[in-house]
Amino acid sequence: MSDIAAESQSRSRRRRRGGEAAPKPPFLSEQLEWGAASYLDNPTEPVNEEGVEAIHEASMRVLEDVGILFLNDDALDVLEAAGCTVDRETKRVRMDRNFVNEMAAKAPATFTITPRNPDREITVGGRQFNFGQVASAPNVMDLDRGRRVGNRADYQDLLRLSQAYNCIRFNSGYPVEPIDIHASIRHLDAHYDMLTLTDKVIHAYSLGPERIEDVMEMARIAGGLTAGEFEARPHMFTNINSSSPLKHDWPMLDGA
Repeated sequence: MSDIAAESQSRSRRRRRGGEAAPKPPFLSEQLEWGAASYLDNPTEPVNEEGVEAIHEASMRVLEDVGILFLNDDALDVLEAAGCTVDRETKRVRMDRNFVNEMAAKAPATFTITPRNPDREITVGGRQFNFGQVASAPNVMDLDRGRRVGNRADYQDLLRLSQAYNCIRFNSGYPVEPIDIHASIRHLDAHYDMLTLTDKVIHAYSLGPERIEDVMEMARIAGGLTAGEFEARPHMFTNINSSSPLKHDWPMLDGA
């Protein structure tokens, strides 16, 4: 046995006997404290004002003339009541540019999201930026066990890492899909883990009203909030994805 290996084993034995404390992982001892991060430079401008206007005008023509498919009758009712032109047979919706501009103007320049630990509140927009971990990966890999399908144990470990890193300011979804939990109840177990293993902002998947309402109630309980307190300000977030550039399907719209 080499002198280096012998010394390494000797140190390991001393640590096990309590004679020498194990070193603190470098990523925990050297990372910056939790805090908001802001851009120092102005945003990059890849195109000039004329280019931006050309993109905007083309987008308006698509919304006004081509239309978007909304495969959800409740969504069609809402859009029709708001003044959009709705073709019930094809489920195609056309939007006047004045309506689009009016709705876009209602979006706030900045807003905050407050999780169960108010000290982990984040500001979205303005010059601030926030990093979240990867979401919905089907597989996980490490040096000891290699690549494998996601499971709850790995999901929990990745949540612990997300909590430990101050540069990760919110949970952007499941860091890996816990495939060993049945899809019908996965959101319950997965968000229980997210709310108990982290105290940062959480994300819920917009897959029908039942699942997202379940997670909203879990977030409310975890924060010790009344229904009125929970509804008064943002405490979590979701997003929807189009199933194609000009189509929105029913589960996402139900969740929205």
